Amino acid sequence: MRALKEHRIVDVPEPEPGEVLVEVRHVSANHGELRHPRIGGHDAAGIVLEGPGKGRRVVAFGAGAWAERAVFPASSVAEVPDGLDLAEAAALPMAGLTALRALRAAGPVLGRRVLVTGASGGVGRLAVQLARLAGAHVIAQARRGDGLRELGADEVVSSLDDVGPVNVALELLGGPYLVRAWELLAPGGNAQSIGWASGEPAAFTSLFALGAARSVHSFGDVSEPGPDLAVLVDLAARGLLSPSVGWRGSWERVGEAADALFSGRIRGKIVLDVT
Repeated sequence: MRALKEHRIVDVPEPEPGEVLVEVRHVSANHGELRHPRIGGHDAAGIVLEGPGKGRRVVAFGAGAWAERAVFPASSVAEVPDGLDLAEAAALPMAGLTALRALRAAGPVLGRRVLVTGASGGVGRLAVQLARLAGAHVIAQARRGDGLRELGADEVVSSLDDVGPVNVALELLGGPYLVRAWELLAPGGNAQSIGWASGEPAAFTSLFALGAARSVHSFGDVSEPGPDLAVLVDLAARGLLSPSVGWRGSWERVGEAADALFSGRIRGKIVLDVT
């Protein structure tokens, strides 16, 4: 993890019209960013120094967020309500946008069976909670299901062998899990493919199925995140959504956090304190 410990000193960026300069207090690290540290992170929370909303506490989403000062489009930030810790807000952008938008793309889930694979991670834990809030019967799959029932899962399973038909699958692992999720879909159901944590190929024998058409959709839309960030921090501030921070420490310890994540010792999100 040597690359994760390197720092660069650069000039403070200058915001252009329609942008904000944020004094970053906390950042959140996602799995892919720790695998490829040159990406520079996407999740941050801090104080607006220049631009619209100067002086306000905000959560932000955008490339290059892992910095003491970072510039974001004004449409990519949302004010953090009173009562919500900035560190918890920092855990929400990438994982929260993924879970919220994938669930929204799946359509109404009130009274429907929703499967979340890889539910112990940051995206999975938020997806479980959001599906429950939307009125779904939630089946959470995880090798270790610590705390998932408390977050709203109706069923917690370690494998998909004995799971009954589902209407929606939020699939985070890829490979054979995506194939199995497809097999579990009831007629008319859909799978949202939003991750590939297994690193294994998905080998489908056939996609033919009798009855109403089933479907698999990809996910990757994180455009114009501001309004959805506002939804997420509002739910968290009202105690309806837990960011599920599983590790928190100085950003000088990012290598330690990455090692803990890749060895399976972290459940939930990593938050790094910048100041």
